Amino acid sequence: MKELILAESAGFCFGVSRSVELAEKLLEEHGECASLGQLIHNEDVVNKLKAQGLHVISKPTEVQPGENVIIRAHGVSRQVYEQLSKGGAVVTDATCPKVKAIHTIVSRASEEGRFVIIIGMRKHPEVEAICGWCGEHAVFEKASELEQWLDENESYWTKPITVVVQTTQTRSNFTECCELVKKRCTNAKVSDTICLATFTRQEEAARLSSRCDAMVVIGGRHSANSVHLAQICSENCDNVQFIERLDELDMDRLKTADNVGLTAGASTPSWIIKEVRNKMCDEIKVEETKVEEPVIEKELSFDEMLEETLKTIYNGDKVSGLVVAITGTEISVDLGTKYSGFIPTSEFTDDGIKVEDAVKVGDTVEAVVVRVNDVEGTAQLSKKRLDAAKIWTDVEAAVEDGTVMEGVVTEENKGGVVVNVKGVRVFVPASQTDLPRDAELSQLLKKTVRLRITEVNKARKRVVGSIRRVAQAERRERTEAIWNEIEIGKKYKGVVKSLTSYGAFVDIGGIDGMVHVSELSWGRTHHPSEVVAVGDELEVYVINFDKEKRKISLGYKDPQGNPWTIFTNKYSVGDVAQVKIVKLMPFGAFAEVVDGVDGLIHISQIANRRIGKPEDVLTVGDVVDAKISAIDNDKQKISLSIRALSEPAAPAVVEEEEEESGEDALVYEVSESGEATGFAPEADETVEE
Repeated sequence: MKELILAESAGFCFGVSRSVELAEKLLEEHGECASLGQLIHNEDVVNKLKAQGLHVISKPTEVQPGENVIIRAHGVSRQVYEQLSKGGAVVTDATCPKVKAIHTIVSRASEEGRFVIIIGMRKHPEVEAICGWCGEHAVFEKASELEQWLDENESYWTKPITVVVQTTQTRSNFTECCELVKKRCTNAKVSDTICLATFTRQEEAARLSSRCDAMVVIGGRHSANSVHLAQICSENCDNVQFIERLDELDMDRLKTADNVGLTAGASTPSWIIKEVRNKMCDEIKVEETKVEEPVIEKELSFDEMLEETLKTIYNGDKVSGLVVAITGTEISVDLGTKYSGFIPTSEFTDDGIKVEDAVKVGDTVEAVVVRVNDVEGTAQLSKKRLDAAKIWTDVEAAVEDGTVMEGVVTEENKGGVVVNVKGVRVFVPASQTDLPRDAELSQLLKKTVRLRITEVNKARKRVVGSIRRVAQAERRERTEAIWNEIEIGKKYKGVVKSLTSYGAFVDIGGIDGMVHVSELSWGRTHHPSEVVAVGDELEVYVINFDKEKRKISLGYKDPQGNPWTIFTNKYSVGDVAQVKIVKLMPFGAFAEVVDGVDGLIHISQIANRRIGKPEDVLTVGDVVDAKISAIDNDKQKISLSIRALSEPAAPAVVEEEEEESGEDALVYEVSESGEATGFAPEADETVEE
C-alpha cells in the first residue's frame, strides 16, 4: 500500500453531532435520560452513552412521568410527540433540522389534499417518522417499485402529488424516481430533500472509489447513509470493505493495493476513524521504508485533515450577523465568513411568540457559536446562550439590591423546582415555593413566577431563589392597599378559601373577609355549600369592616336578584297572582307570590263566608289565585285576597254573620321581624267594652 486518501467529509454529520451533544448535555445535567430508539446507528457510541446513563426505550408508553427523553436525529411521528406529552415526558428534540423540514413539507402537502410520495427505505426510522406527518402517502425504495405503482394507478397521474426523499438517499436513485414522476404526473411538486452533507459525502466516495485500488467504508450496518456509501464504492471498485470498527478491518486485502481510500458514514465518530486510519498508516510507513519515497509529509497532511480545521470562528465566540432566511425550523444568518450560521426557531418561540413577530429577514442578531461544522461549512448559533451570559450580571446584582426577577418553572426535582430566568437555571427549594408543605410541586410546571435571587455561585453555575419572599411581600402590599382604600359598598373580586356552618371566607387579595350565610343568597339557605364551593371566584362588596380587629363583613347577594324588586317589577295592586300556600296561622295564611316574597291572606279574605280557621279551606302546598289588594313598599308587605275573586254571598246573610261573629273586632299585627299575629275577642269581652 503506497498511499492512503482520507475523504474530507468522513464522520459525523451536523444532525448526528447535534443529537450526541444534546444527549451528553442532558446526561451531565440529570445523570440519566432515555432515548426513543437508538440515538444513532453506531453501537460503540450508543454503548458509551449508555455507560453515562442513557437507556433506550422502544415506545412512548415506556416513559415514566417527568422522565427526560431525547428524540433522535431521525425524528418521530406527530402521534409519538402527543403520546410523550400525555405520558408526562420532558422532551428534548434532537431531530435533524433537515428532517424537520421534510415533516413541514409533507404536513402542508397533506393539509392541501396532496398525495405524498416518499423515496426511501421503508423500515428506516427517518422514513417511518416522515410517514407519521403525512395524510395519504406511499413509500418507494427504488425506481422500479415506483414505476410499477404508477402503471397500476393511472388515476393518480392527474392528482396533486408532492415528492420528498429520505435525507440519506443516493442522488442517482432520487433522480431516476423524479424522471418517472415527471413523465407520468401532470400536477407534481418535487422537493429535493437529500442532505447536502450526504450528497457531498457520496460524491467524494464516488471519486475516491474510481481512482483507488481498494476502499474502506466505516459505518453501522443499520445506517442508511453508510450502506449507500458502500454501494456507491462497490460500483466503482472491486475491493471494498464495509466495517463498523477496527477489529473488522482485513489488512491482507489491502496489501496489493497501491492506493486505498477511506470514508465513513454520518454516524461514525472520529475516534473510530482515527483507529482505522492509524492501523492503515502503519502499513504505509512499512512500504515507505522499502521504496524510500517521501510519503511522511503526506501522512502529516492526513493528520491535519482530521485533527485540524481551517476555522475562522470558534465555539463560544460571540458573533453578529444578518438574518437572510427564516424557515419553520431555523433562522439562517450571514456571518460574513465562509460559514453559514443558523439559530433554531425554538429559541425565539419558546415563550409562545410567533417567530415572524420576534425576528425578520434583514434584522441583525447577536449570538454565541455553539458548534462549528467545517465539513458542511455551518455554524450552530444560540441567541439564548448569549442572553443567558448577559443576564448573569443582572442575576449577581439582584442578590445585593433585591431585584424581583421573572421566569418559567421548567422542571421539578428532589427538594424543589428549577426556574428558567432568561436562560439561567435558578433552583428554588420546596420551602421557598410558597406552596403548602404537602402540596404537589408539579402544579408549578410551565407557570411564570416572580422570585428573588438569594445565592449565586457563578463558578459552579449555581443560583438559588425564593418565590415565597416575593409572594409574601406582594401580599403585604396588597393587604395595606386594601385597608387604606376600603369603604362600605366597595366591590372586590375574591376566591372562596373555606366554608363554615355560618358563612364563607373569601380572599379579596391578601385579606380574608366573611360572607354570612344570610348574605349568600336571597332565598332560604341552610348551609353555604348550597351556594358556593372552595375555589369559586366571586364578586363581593363590603358591608362593614373593623380596621383595629382586622375584620371585614362581605355581601354576595346580587342586587338584580332581589326578590322584592322582581315582585314590584312584575305585579301591582289589583293584579291577580298564582300563589303557593306556605304557612297557616289562626289569623290567616301566608302565600309565596314569587321566590322569596310572601303575602298574607287574612282569614276574612280566604272565603266569601265565615270560616273558623284557615285550614278549613286551605292546606300548605295549595296553589291558588289571589288578588293583590295592598303593597307596603316601606315594610315590604303584601296583602292578598282570595275572597275578592269569589262570587259575593247574599247581603242579608253576610250582615247577619258579621253581626254575630263580631268579625270587625279581629286584630292583625305584624312585628318588625315580619311575623303576623292576630286574635278575636270573646263575645263577653266585647259586650263589657
